[in-house]
Amino acid sequence: MKLLIVDDSMIIRRAIERTLVPSLFDEIRTAADGLRAIEEFKDFMPDVVTLDITMPHMDGIATLEELLQIKPDTKIMIVSALADDSTAIEALTMGADQFICKPFTNEELVAAVNEMLAFDSIS
Repeated sequence: MKLLIVDDSMIIRRAIERTLVPSLFDEIRTAADGLRAIEEFKDFMPDVVTLDITMPHMDGIATLEELLQIKPDTKIMIVSALADDSTAIEALTMGADQFICKPFTNEELVAAVNEMLAFDSIS
């Protein structure tokens, strides 16, 4: 499986990469903002995307909408410091499959991804 990590924080991108790649993903790419994410997405066509909400140039909600227009079956997990219910509901309503708040532990991240991917095998 292929993973695209989208976050303006290099620390978060690396933390997600270190936590998920060895166990779940064969290929990985990263992007620091929504515009770059769309470019990478079109070229890479990942199976899973982790996506921040607050980023420069294009926020995560607008990026989510664009990514799902390109490849609707992509599994997208929002990874955001915006922990309010309205942000999570908006993202999930627009097609995100999972939502996890920063800061997160490695265990929480892996559990959220596993839960999201398990839904795929059930449906």
